[in-house]
Amino acid sequence: MGSERLTLAHFLYEDVRNEPQATGELASLINDIAAACKAVSSLVNHGDLAGNLGGAVGQNIQDETQKELDVLANDTFLAWTRRGGQLTALASEELEDPYIIPMDEPRGKYLLVFDPLDGSSNIEINGPVGTIFSILRSPDPTRLATKEDFLQPGRNQIAAGYVLYSASTTMLLTLEGKGVSKFTLDPNVGEFVLVERDIKVPPKAKEFAINASNQRFWDAPVTRYISECLAGKTGPRGRDFNMRWVAAMVADVHRAISRGGVFMYPVDEKCREKGGRLRLLYEASPMAMIIEHAGGRASTGLCPILDVQPTDIHQRIPVMMGSSEEVEVLERYHAEAEADASATGRAGAAE
Repeated sequence: MGSERLTLAHFLYEDVRNEPQATGELASLINDIAAACKAVSSLVNHGDLAGNLGGAVGQNIQDETQKELDVLANDTFLAWTRRGGQLTALASEELEDPYIIPMDEPRGKYLLVFDPLDGSSNIEINGPVGTIFSILRSPDPTRLATKEDFLQPGRNQIAAGYVLYSASTTMLLTLEGKGVSKFTLDPNVGEFVLVERDIKVPPKAKEFAINASNQRFWDAPVTRYISECLAGKTGPRGRDFNMRWVAAMVADVHRAISRGGVFMYPVDEKCREKGGRLRLLYEASPMAMIIEHAGGRASTGLCPILDVQPTDIHQRIPVMMGSSEEVEVLERYHAEAEADASATGRAGAAE
C-alpha cells in the first residue's frame, strides 16, 4: 500500500506533465508553501516545549492581539517562499503592507496571499489552528509589484488551499478548474500524501457554525435562519440541527466540507463599520474558491464572495459558506429583507 501513495510533489508533477504549456513554476511555489506549512506544523506540535507560543506580543495591522506563534508562522512563510523565484510579492494578514520582491532578486509571475495562522486564540488551549493561502497572477511581472496588484476578485485566483493543524496535519488544495484534493502529512516521511480527490461538499446540512455570543447584534436574516435551525423538526426546516463552533475558520469550514454544514461570520452591529469580521483576500476568497470547486456555495449574503472586487488588501466582508442548499436559504432571506427595506423606503417617501 505504501508504494502506491502519491505525494503532493508527485501530484503536482503529474499536473505539469499533463499540460505541456505549464512551466512548473506554480508547482514549485506550492511545494514551497507546503514546506512552510510543515515547519508551522512542527511548531504547533511542539506546543509548550517551544515556549509560550500563545503569549501576546503586540497588535497586528487589524488591531488584533498578535500571538508569538502568529509572528513565527508569518516569518516562516516569508523565509520559505520569498526566495524561490516564483513571486513578485507576498501579502499577509500580519503585515501592514505587502512584501515586494526586489528587482535584483529571483522573481516570477505570481502573487502569494496568506493568513499564516488562523484561529490563534486556540493556541493556549491546544485547539485546532490553520493556514490559508491564495495564489494570483501578477498583472505585470516586469516591474516592481504594488499593493494595487493584489486587488483582484476571487475568481482570478489560480490556486487556493488551507492546512489544518490538529490530530493530523491536513491540506485541502484546489487548482484552477481541477476540483479539490486532500492531502495528509505523513510524519514518518515528512511528506503530504494524497488521500482523496474531487472532494464534494454535501448539499444538505444538519450543522451550522456561528459565534452565538454575537446573537444580539445579528441582522434579521441571520436571526431568522438560526431561529429556524434551532426550531428543529417541528420548525420550518423540518429537521434537527446541531451548532458547532471551533473559533478557527479552517477547522469550522473543514467540518462543513467533510460532512455538510454552513459556516457563518455575518456582518452585524459590532463590525458593520469595518465591513465584516473576516478578511476578503486572506480568508474569504481562498476558502470560497475551495468551497465552490467542491460544489458548495460561498456568499456575503447578497452576492458570491468570489465576485467581490477588493478595494483594500485588508478589506473585511461578511462570510457564509458551505452546503449549497443552506447558503441559498441565507441568500434568499437576505434578498427578502432587502426587498422589504426597499418597499418600506418607498412607502415612507410617498408619505
